[in-house]
Amino acid sequence: MVTFRLERTPPLSPEEAWRRLTEWPRHAEVVPLTRVTVLTPGPSGEGTVFVARSGVGPFAFDDRMKVTVWRPPTDDAPGLCRLEKRGRVVLGWAEIEVRPGPGGRARVLWREELRVRLLPGLFDRPLEAASRLVFGRAVNSLLRSP
Repeated sequence: MVTFRLERTPPLSPEEAWRRLTEWPRHAEVVPLTRVTVLTPGPSGEGTVFVARSGVGPFAFDDRMKVTVWRPPTDDAPGLCRLEKRGRVVLGWAEIEVRPGPGGRARVLWREELRVRLLPGLFDRPLEAASRLVFGRAVNSLLRSP
């Protein structure tokens, strides 16, 4: 199991950063070899379920997620979205927090606990490094593109 945290301060309002990070199909545009399917009717909110299918052919797997907390940012409170990962291969959770930051910019915190079934602890460090790289690039791309 690995736990990691990413922090970004994009030149966006908290509301715009939230929108860009929580439009689930957009994640497929920035994560290679991934397709995202939202299984519940919109709009997104608590109870939304979606699947990120990653890989190629027989080496693909589904990362099924459910939104268990959905609190968009307001003038008075930061936004928080918590995803529970409920796939057969990938387990854990992710939290996306968006709050006002310096100079009117958004401050984004992405926290994640990730477990890959049947992967021995020996691989935790490489998994953490790969996760930071992949999720870091994805977050950067999502925040850059409207």
